[in-house]
Amino acid sequence: MLRGDEFLSSPPRKAVRFGGTLPDILLKYGQGDTTDYELLKHQLSDPDIKDAQIINWLHEFRASVTYLTKDFDQLVSLLLKLPWLRRSREVVEEYLGFLGNLVSAQTVHLRPCLRMIVSQFVPPRITIREEDVDISDSDDDDENLSENFNTCHRALQTVVRYVPSTLQFLMPILVESFPFINKSERTLVSTPQQDIEDAEEAANNSDSVEKSAEEGLFDMEEDEERKGNKVVSSSSERMAHPLAERLDILMTILFSYIKDVCHVDGKLDINKTKDLYRDLVSVFDKLILPTHASCHVQYFMFYICSFKLGFAEAFLDHLWKKLHDPNNPSVIRQTAGSYIGSFLARAKFIPVVTVKACLDLLVNWMHKYIDNQDTGDNAYCDVALHGPFYSTCQAAFYTLIFRHKQLLDGNLRKGLSYLQSLNFERIVMCQLNPLKICIPSVVNLFAAITRKYQLVFCYTIIERNNRQFIPVVRSGTGGDLVQTCTNPLDSFFPFDPYVLKRSKKVIDPFYQFWEELSAEDLENLKKPIKRGTSEDEDDDFLKGETPQNDGVVEIAPNSYESNTRSPVSSIGSPPDCYVQYPQ
Repeated sequence: MLRGDEFLSSPPRKAVRFGGTLPDILLKYGQGDTTDYELLKHQLSDPDIKDAQIINWLHEFRASVTYLTKDFDQLVSLLLKLPWLRRSREVVEEYLGFLGNLVSAQTVHLRPCLRMIVSQFVPPRITIREEDVDISDSDDDDENLSENFNTCHRALQTVVRYVPSTLQFLMPILVESFPFINKSERTLVSTPQQDIEDAEEAANNSDSVEKSAEEGLFDMEEDEERKGNKVVSSSSERMAHPLAERLDILMTILFSYIKDVCHVDGKLDINKTKDLYRDLVSVFDKLILPTHASCHVQYFMFYICSFKLGFAEAFLDHLWKKLHDPNNPSVIRQTAGSYIGSFLARAKFIPVVTVKACLDLLVNWMHKYIDNQDTGDNAYCDVALHGPFYSTCQAAFYTLIFRHKQLLDGNLRKGLSYLQSLNFERIVMCQLNPLKICIPSVVNLFAAITRKYQLVFCYTIIERNNRQFIPVVRSGTGGDLVQTCTNPLDSFFPFDPYVLKRSKKVIDPFYQFWEELSAEDLENLKKPIKRGTSEDEDDDFLKGETPQNDGVVEIAPNSYESNTRSPVSSIGSPPDCYVQYPQ
């Protein structure tokens, strides 16, 4: 038995005749005589074709590939449909040799060859006949599945060896061939695993990795704990909704891939991580950032950034450039602002010094924006005109809500001095009125925290804005009152709590959950920092009088509420809270 490499380089054996040599048949076809040509096609499409017949025909075709031009694409299509994969080793080796000869001599057939190989990564449906009824089931086990996948990888390696530019053609085909989300778990698990290996093999034989490679690789939203090709999980780990379960499976595959690529022998490989980071950022810009209210897939950026602070800072810098660039569409700039705020609030691995640096960038930009817009024809509250500004405000407010304790920890006086230097009062009091646009749950907690530390008093503005939300009757026959204003920014927080049961184990160690406020915490929020404490008795900022007012400002759940939550869950997010005016 010849080894695989020897077999591929071996010369074709003696030819089989179909009323003449294969070149004669093709020449006659070109002259209009199709008799032998049709006979050849009929024999190739025979469902009962034998191994010996396939081997003999492939011998002849290997010696005649120079004749198989685009004019004979139907004949090539029949050859690509031959049932070669589940045949004897001799058939497989001969077919791999034929593929190598074909793509090297006729690159016009490269795409059909790649489509044929990629199609083999989707497990075939198995038809079971019971009482004259065909039952199709793609979840039955195939003992040879792994071996078949390995053979297909060899076929790809053969093609890449002869056509180094295969990568740019392969990746779009992987994208097109990715199974629909309603396919079985086995199919959705095996296909992305093979796509990952394909991308790696192609990349190893190419100087660059195209964006389409990662698009095919990460157009997946599912996760798994697996053994072989079987998904194994306890009932407590399974998601109730079938699509959520598939999403959970593929997200686990994705996280496992990221970890395996970035770590070599248990240690982080910076160069490999940088390469993968660039590819993932490309996917993020192309697919994730333009997608509104994506719930889980974007966490691949959260995960890779957790490996080293430099990647988190690079991601924040990338988002910042998206946000402040006026050449970007407003919706992209607003979404970038949402990502910045949510990332700073939720990522445990981001230190306070980085949070401060980002707040400085955001707040300074807001002050410059106010300088340019607060006096003039556009100095009024309008989401269409000032959407990126409002999104930036909400990002800063949201970050302060989650991080204010860390910002003040250790040295209260120094922390208060820093927060005072941000001058939130000017932002809140400007004509653009950001408190009217931002989500009420964020506004309420921001108002409570800034009042406690006497940074800015927001309740007068909140009350005025609340009076402007004119309630209307839901229907002409009467009914509940609803607010006319919905969520003006159509806001969402991209890194709201991750709820997929199995893959969340990867994210939870790096994730900052919202700590529900106890009754004592709520009471403390109503009390401003008092003068005369040991740390701040000399702090002039704390000597100002707290404005006195009576009553309670409440923004009850209304049409805002459906937009203030993650599309999946609001667990672990700041709730709408009701904070009394100071008495």
